[in-house]
Amino acid sequence: MSYKTPNHDYKYELNKDLNFSAAHFIPDDRAGKCSNVHGHTYFVNITIAGDELDDLGFLVNFSSLKSLISDAFDHTLLNEHERFQERPPTTETMAETIYDMVAEFVDGLDNRPVCLQVYLRETPTSYVIYRPKERRN
Repeated sequence: MSYKTPNHDYKYELNKDLNFSAAHFIPDDRAGKCSNVHGHTYFVNITIAGDELDDLGFLVNFSSLKSLISDAFDHTLLNEHERFQERPPTTETMAETIYDMVAEFVDGLDNRPVCLQVYLRETPTSYVIYRPKERRN
């Protein structure tokens, strides 16, 4: 599957698709049924770009990205995650949180790739794309 990504002039663009199952609730009556605990199988696409490969020939190791997200969220109640103590785990805040986690991870790599965007699908008909106004470099 292809995703619309921001224009860039990096030599490499990597996209990693993954999914995880998790429960959450939005602690506000205005959320309607979503104020009750319920679950989703989330689908994520992470877009990373860069000019240099590491010594193994990777921009980023795909399995590292999968572990980063799955280990944090798969089969959990998202509301209990430390990153959602100050705000509810909506699709929008989840996409931004995943972006932040990936950006923190790639910031530590010697070849300095950057996370361009995170696409997060919560249901077959609802998704969010998070793209920061300014990319980390």
